[in-house]
Amino acid sequence: MKGFALELGRFLDQADGIGQSDGLFDQLSTFALKFDCPWVAYSSLALRGDQKFTPRDRQVILNFPSEWQKRYVEMGHDRIDPILKVSRKRADAFRWSEIYNDASTTDDERRVFDEAAAFGLKSGMSVPLHEPNGTFAVTSFARSKRLEFESRTVTFLELAAFHFHRRISSIMNPRYIVEPPGLSQREKECILWAARGKSSWEIGKILGISANTVNFHIKNVARKLDAASRTVAAIKALEFGIIKL
Repeated sequence: MKGFALELGRFLDQADGIGQSDGLFDQLSTFALKFDCPWVAYSSLALRGDQKFTPRDRQVILNFPSEWQKRYVEMGHDRIDPILKVSRKRADAFRWSEIYNDASTTDDERRVFDEAAAFGLKSGMSVPLHEPNGTFAVTSFARSKRLEFESRTVTFLELAAFHFHRRISSIMNPRYIVEPPGLSQREKECILWAARGKSSWEIGKILGISANTVNFHIKNVARKLDAASRTVAAIKALEFGIIKL
């Protein structure tokens, strides 16, 4: 996994030097291929339930199979897409298999997954990205074979998705970047290893502290960086230059 951490670092550096959305998407797609994900989709939406998700939307960028895109639009799947439904409510990445097997998922919603699989999107994961103004984005990664996503793969793709979203947002809506808050040395160490895909238990073993202490420091980092999760905290720490992979 050390190799993937280095690849993530390269992606972050390269993405920072790209000023166009298409170029950024190409960079994200190239990174996703390293995890056997040839299919990537990004969409920025409103939180309203009637928001449409179509390839014609200027805030949708994807390379999903064209026949699936056509089928999705013709069938009006945006009205029953379980990925969109779950993403409106969740702030953490999720595997499609989790949603498919969830008791609250309807047969119609499962049909969206089944049809996607028939068009080559056989397994996948999605990353919800919420903004304070009520908008949210979703980045999805899909594989052409049924292969479950490992936890660390989810972490690396989630980090890449957050950075991609923030870069796209900065291009579309340039804004002043505030000064980074100060972190203690231990906080920096904990969030660095979290960015490298390590669990709290693993970080504790590396640093010689308990998992609870690791969680304490990471929560402090998240609070200082105004981050909703450890993944968001890690990507913000990377973007501010507080840590480097």
